[in-house]
Amino acid sequence: MPTLARLCVKGDRLLDKLDRLAKIGRSPNGAICRLAFTPEDLKARYLVQQWMMDAGMTVRTDAAGNIIGRYAGQVEGIPAIATGSHIDTVPSGGAFDGALGVLAGLEVVATLHEANLRLNHPVEVIIFADEEDTMIGSRGMAGTAERSPENYVLRSGLSIIDSLDSVGGDWQALPTAQRSRADLAAFVELHVEQGAVLESQGTEIGVVQGVVGMLRSAIRITGQANHAGTTPMDMRQDALVAAAQIVLSVQDVALRMPSDPVATVGYLTVAPNAVNIVPGQVELSVDIRDLSQVCMEEMQAQLERELRAIATSTHTTIDLTPMLRVPPSPAVAGVQRAIAAACTDLGLSHCAMPSRAGHDAMEMGRITDMGMIFVPSQEGLSHSGREYTAPEQCIQGANVLLQTLMRLDSQYPLAVASSSRV
Repeated sequence: MPTLARLCVKGDRLLDKLDRLAKIGRSPNGAICRLAFTPEDLKARYLVQQWMMDAGMTVRTDAAGNIIGRYAGQVEGIPAIATGSHIDTVPSGGAFDGALGVLAGLEVVATLHEANLRLNHPVEVIIFADEEDTMIGSRGMAGTAERSPENYVLRSGLSIIDSLDSVGGDWQALPTAQRSRADLAAFVELHVEQGAVLESQGTEIGVVQGVVGMLRSAIRITGQANHAGTTPMDMRQDALVAAAQIVLSVQDVALRMPSDPVATVGYLTVAPNAVNIVPGQVELSVDIRDLSQVCMEEMQAQLERELRAIATSTHTTIDLTPMLRVPPSPAVAGVQRAIAAACTDLGLSHCAMPSRAGHDAMEMGRITDMGMIFVPSQEGLSHSGREYTAPEQCIQGANVLLQTLMRLDSQYPLAVASSSRV
């Protein structure tokens, strides 16, 4: 397709849409608050739907509240190639997290439409509902969503049932939002890195190897609260001393593994939490992440062995309660190759890297071939009003997305996709 090969996005149009969308929910300090299902979110959803229709897409909202813009392909009856992300934010968010992926996908279709060109496959641009809190949109599409409404806690304070109703979704019909490989041949999400690896390396594009899995646990240490002045050191049951050893053990377990996982103690409470009392109880969290489920399980097993040893040496009782178990979602090799080849064609430096933050692509990888494209985040900042990705980096990411989708269009058969992965 020589005509397609020369295509590139209109950078000014993409940047203008990013700027216009960022005005919705922006506070005087520059941060953006566009919580899912709030009036700001509804306003943003309406605006992007208008842009989708302007780009020649048909638009619908599924039962999970996802907005799906579809640009028909040349061949009927075959799965779509999809892209997208989210436009809701955290309470004090930035202009690029999620929004870049949606608007770059929209710009890809607008570029095709303006040139009066179509791929063989249909192209879908998906705005996933509530990525920042419940991920109801991508989980609904993947068929992994919880079916008990009380399990959904929204920052807006609204119920999930009323929230979906407000955007044209339908809680009772949630299973109808589920898609499969017969619907979607592949899904590629462009996203800002939300870290500083690309910037520190001077690399322009990250080819994501997959979205890491998570094992999250709560640990309770029970010792004996006692007078800090009158209790000899060798007679103490100090829960905080045990906690300190656990924190270091969590770090050591991660550093020992060859696959470069991460493990974090991010939450810790101490009781009685008084200056003159030996701590009697501590609660803390452990968050383990890696692309390998086997690695995470081994880290958890090592940690549990160390907990038993720490409990014995500190004369405390240590209880571990599993809280969250999310399996990794690997990016398919063929999609990674397509992204890397697009970078090479465009003369952009690139490197392979994991995504250690969750994304809608994580859930999409459970039902179809998935890949992700990262562009740099200045100083690694995200979920912040100071979040920033340079204009040229946004445009580079959008062009990599365009070229990747074109490559996937020729890579996938013009028939209903099989279960085999390229």
